[in-house]
Amino acid sequence: MLEFFDTNGNKVVFSFEKNAFPLEVRHVLVLSRYKGEWLLTEHPIRGLEFPGGKVESGESIEEAAKREVNEETGGVAESLDYIGEYYVEDKQNIPFVKAVFYAEIRTLEKRDHFMETNGPVLKGGNLVEELMNPEYSFIMKDKVVSLAIGKIIEKYGDCLI
Repeated sequence: MLEFFDTNGNKVVFSFEKNAFPLEVRHVLVLSRYKGEWLLTEHPIRGLEFPGGKVESGESIEEAAKREVNEETGGVAESLDYIGEYYVEDKQNIPFVKAVFYAEIRTLEKRDHFMETNGPVLKGGNLVEELMNPEYSFIMKDKVVSLAIGKIIEKYGDCLI
């Protein structure tokens, strides 16, 4: 397990193992690719980030991951791969655990409205090098995203950057 602090000063513990923490996973983050580019969403307040959100009652984490990608970007996942999970000791709220997935997106559905976001944004190249730019959400700036991208590259090859 890897420990660090996020940009809000909260302690974060990341693991590549399932069920690594005593709390149940109630949130998901989905690192997504579409036609060779990273598929992000633009949150109107936070900025660019990967799709994700809360697991709804009666929903598996995999179902939540696919739903969140679709609601926030219009993306339809062709494949979904578990990467890891992380625990956030949130100073402002209740601590939580979030599962991290990698999804290959088959298609982007066109729509007029996206849940809580301004819709899809595609980014090519080495995303890790850009994450500290102000257009990116704080969610993208801690070590979770760079660790997850490293694991994805390890598994699928460096053709992703």
